[in-house]
Amino acid sequence: MPPAPALMGHASMPGVSPSHPHRLQQDVNVNIVGVSESSRGGAAAVAAPPTAKEPAVCPTDDEAKIPRAKSAKDKRSFDYVWKSGVAGGMAGCAAKTVVAPLDRVKILFQSHNPHFVKYTGSWFGVGQAIKDIYQQDGPLGLFRGHSATLLRIFPYAAIKFLAYEQIRAIVIPRRDKETPFRRLISGSLAGVTSVFFTYPLEVIRVRLAFETKKDSRSTFRSICRQIYHERHSPKPTPAATAAADLAAGVSASSSHAAAVAVAPRAPSFGLANFYRGFSPTLLGMLPYAGMSFLTHDTVGDLMRHPLIAKYTTLPRPENHPPGKPAPLRSWAELFTGGIAGLVSQTASYPLEVIRRRMQVGGAVGDGHRMRIGETAKMIMRERGIRGFFVGLTIGYVKVVPMVAVSFYTYDRFKTWLGI
Repeated sequence: MPPAPALMGHASMPGVSPSHPHRLQQDVNVNIVGVSESSRGGAAAVAAPPTAKEPAVCPTDDEAKIPRAKSAKDKRSFDYVWKSGVAGGMAGCAAKTVVAPLDRVKILFQSHNPHFVKYTGSWFGVGQAIKDIYQQDGPLGLFRGHSATLLRIFPYAAIKFLAYEQIRAIVIPRRDKETPFRRLISGSLAGVTSVFFTYPLEVIRVRLAFETKKDSRSTFRSICRQIYHERHSPKPTPAATAAADLAAGVSASSSHAAAVAVAPRAPSFGLANFYRGFSPTLLGMLPYAGMSFLTHDTVGDLMRHPLIAKYTTLPRPENHPPGKPAPLRSWAELFTGGIAGLVSQTASYPLEVIRRRMQVGGAVGDGHRMRIGETAKMIMRERGIRGFFVGLTIGYVKVVPMVAVSFYTYDRFKTWLGI
């Protein structure tokens, strides 16, 4: 039976006629001899070193058999970018909603609101301030300015987490390059990037939360118009005042020249008002965002230590990317985020107080735009060193759950989205 296909194949070849049986028999004998020769050389063929494999015509030919592991370049794909942005935005909204009432009280304390100065410095004052707001404005009063918060926090958190993933992939290209300093730099740059694009909405939110008089409520649109048209003239210096007095006692021409020399600069207004307090924000964001991501990643590594991993980690889901650490259990993730919030808040709080006072500069005082140094001196003169930590206790109460919920929501959304 085996020779039959060979005979049929030869009979069908061009130039070979079935009417030559002797030629067909010769061909069959030759084929049999060739098979026996190849069988004798089989051992040699096995012992011979394998030849270099020819490259696949299409790169996916090999991946069909052995899937290629995901690399850091996958983080730059559009799919990863939009998913990490959505996860970050949702994480920010969830975190801010949880602590919205405490956030408003903290702003009132930090900005030295005249109606709430008496409540600062004690836990009972925090509760009393919340009670007063609730009695005066109802439940919605505790969430005043929250719409502006959500409008700001979604792009802010989305950009922050997205930028962190992208910057981290560049600063830490491989596992062996991962150091605390590189983590700190990645987090700091991500925070600066996000705050640059969303700072005007933060100014609007603070001004809305600062208002306490029921008969002078401002809408989102009216507060934008008010901030835009505020004019801030620099405070005249003693030298300028003396020069003006001297000019009053001389000739008209000399007086005109002196007036021009000591005339204040044109009052500033417009879009620059929406970036009031931006410099201390940048300075504060460097330690805040940097320490937040650094602490979260470091504590997360400790929670995944082999000795306690079985108590703190969950089984990897089916869509878990290769090379990514196992997800933490809910309590472990919340604990990790809480520690990150505690450390980052302590490191950046004095600059945050300065920023709040500069942001409400157009709502209180004489409208003079104060710089970082002037604001710091004013706080030191009013309250001393403790003035830079006014509201820190409520800051801890607010920041610890906020950062915990933020990292927890971000991690879970990444898991659900498969990144």
